[in-house]
This record gives sequence, C-alpha cells and structure tokens, in this order.
Amino acid sequence: MKRTAPAVARNKDALLAELAKVLPLAGTVVEVASGSGEHAVHFARGLPGVTWQPTDCDPAALASIGAWRAEAALPNLATPLPLDVMAAWPVDRADAVVCINMIHIAPWAATVALFVGAARLLAIGAPLVTYGPYRFPGGFTAPSNAEFDQSLRARDPRWGVRDVREVAAVAAPAGFELEATVAMPANNHTLVWRRT
Repeated sequence: MKRTAPAVARNKDALLAELAKVLPLAGTVVEVASGSGEHAVHFARGLPGVTWQPTDCDPAALASIGAWRAEAALPNLATPLPLDVMAAWPVDRADAVVCINMIHIAPWAATVALFVGAARLLAIGAPLVTYGPYRFPGGFTAPSNAEFDQSLRARDPRWGVRDVREVAAVAAPAGFELEATVAMPANNHTLVWRRT
C-alpha cells in the first residue's frame, strides 16, 4: 500500500524549512495532491502546531497516504480525503494550502482550478504555497528542466513546466499575488502566493 517517491528524500527538509517560514503556527493546512503521503508525514511531524490535511484524487495514492499515516501515528495528521481540484472540494476552509509537484503533471485547467479552489478556502492574507519546476523570463533555469519539459509533453501534451508569468496571470483573478520565489534543490522553486 505504501508508495515511496525518491524526490521526497531529496526535498523534504528544504521544503519543511520554507514552509515553517510562511505557514501559520496553528490551524489547518490542506495539502493538495499529496501523492505517496511521505511529505504529509514529514511536515506534520515537523509542524506539530498545525493539523495537516492530506488529499489526492488517486485512490492508490489515498491508500498510500493512509498507510504512511497509520505507521506514523501523528495526532495532527488527518485522514486523507479524496480531492480533485476540478470538482467540488471536500473541505470548506483552511488556514493555508500547499501543493507540491502537481502543476507540471496536470492539465493547465488544474492550475486554474487550484487557485479558484484555494481562494474559496482561504481568508485574506493566508498563503498558498506551490513547489516544482518552473520557467522564468528568459527560459528554463537549467537544461535539465528543458529536457524534463520535453519528456512531460511527450507523455501527455497537456503537461509541462509552467511559466511563472502564466501561473501569476491565472492566480490574480482568483485573488492571489506572488509574494516570494525561493530557489530550491534540483532546479525547483517554492512559490509563496498570498490571498488578497
């Protein structure tokens, strides 16, 4: 049941350090597209003041998250919920939203839906944190990201490494502005969006 994602071991500590800077000290954090569940366990353990709510649209991922959760037995790690960003969300409020490695492996409509859905949950001033590979003015941050983009589009033409300017253009109508851009290991970036 438990899945493992090699990237988690490489980025979980760096991500936790950035999340600790922007997430509230208490409250509910909804993680969209929690994948294997390894991040959820790591972040719930590292941020004991918050209730970490993992979600995913894939039943196999939900089973994996549940298995990791059962093993970790953390009081602040909630039961995973099925969540498809392009459908009705199963939660109606949160103090923060986190989305790791989804935007580039989903149709563009999912990015739009992420911001619209997060806007319904978050109060003014609350953060939405996204993480993954991005393009910036001038192109890709590394040749490996350009190659990754090509491989993604070969697997599904609706996927791809997104341009931060294009993401910001759909974030703004939903009520978010980009507050911070943080370079991360392996040519990834953490983007902190603030509900306005």
